[in-house]
Amino acid sequence: MTETAESVWHRIGSIEEVHAQAPMRVNLANYRIAVFVHEGAVSAIADRCNHKGGPLSEGFRNGEYIRCPWHGWEYSVVTGRGPEGFDEEQVAVYAVEERTDGVYVATPPREPRRLLKHKPSHLLHEHPKPPGAPPRVLGLSTTVMDDGLPRFSTSEALLDAALAHARDELGAETRLVRLRELAFHECEGNYSKAAPACTWPCAITERDASDEMAVVYEAIVHWADVVVVATPIRWGKASSLYFKMAERMNCVQNQITVANRLLIDTKVAAFVITGGQDNVQGVAGDLLGFWAELGFVFPPFPYVGHSRGWSAEDMQNNIRFVRRSADLKEGAEQLVVRALATWRALDAARAHELAQLTRGGRKANRAPAGVG
Repeated sequence: MTETAESVWHRIGSIEEVHAQAPMRVNLANYRIAVFVHEGAVSAIADRCNHKGGPLSEGFRNGEYIRCPWHGWEYSVVTGRGPEGFDEEQVAVYAVEERTDGVYVATPPREPRRLLKHKPSHLLHEHPKPPGAPPRVLGLSTTVMDDGLPRFSTSEALLDAALAHARDELGAETRLVRLRELAFHECEGNYSKAAPACTWPCAITERDASDEMAVVYEAIVHWADVVVVATPIRWGKASSLYFKMAERMNCVQNQITVANRLLIDTKVAAFVITGGQDNVQGVAGDLLGFWAELGFVFPPFPYVGHSRGWSAEDMQNNIRFVRRSADLKEGAEQLVVRALATWRALDAARAHELAQLTRGGRKANRAPAGVG
């Protein structure tokens, strides 16, 4: 397709200026255009990524292709199309002429945007909980371990006790997620690029089907009523896997600040914290602050903790103590009792509020989209 009689040509600078400044963004007649130089020739495509609107002029070059800085999709700076296998999709392409008096770009585009309709992520769908279904308790183990040379995890042992009590004595449905069994990427810091770049679901999850953070998102956002997080203490902090996961949870919290959309509602979090060093309260404070920012509420006495001192002998005794301690096991069981009691109170209050709204003829809109 070539420019039409209706095309309007715009001078964007001298040849020297454009070659020196590219990649660059120009705004022409309400069109936002990214200008590049590839193999010595100037080209122009739309500056907005097809998916999230990221600025392609600020992207990352890979030969002929520019990678969206927000979302990772690639487009040819010449044809506007994706790489082979993804080339049915295209951003708009603009005609360019290098004349003696400068570089000119024509509007409107000579080739329009083409956007394939992608299947929405299952994380965007509603996951309604069946009426009358039992409460759901998710155990989230963040301990790091080499399964080829396994060791006893005190935090996971107490988490197992809590889940068993919830299932066998309290009638809850339970699920255990061990972060060490999931392969997921570190956060790319998309929020630091631009607030809208930190999307729900996470751009990494949408782009890479092998990224297993989707397991955590689905379990926390859609499935669980109660989440019990278990972590060892490592140098006075939660485990490294916990922090790796927490950074990827930014996309949940950012929905509140960026889109005014609440993904976590009427959910309860509680914590199991153990280790060979002191600082249980410090770790608990970090956990409480972060999970409150996600939208969780907490039962009275929201964590159970245990710690012994620094020496290797105490590290070994720590394991023996936890294995044998009826008090710690009971503490973990009572933690999940309090968490479920808190959730039931919240759930009953929510049901009453929705019933009142329904009887009053008003549409109940408190429940966030996508949350069961």
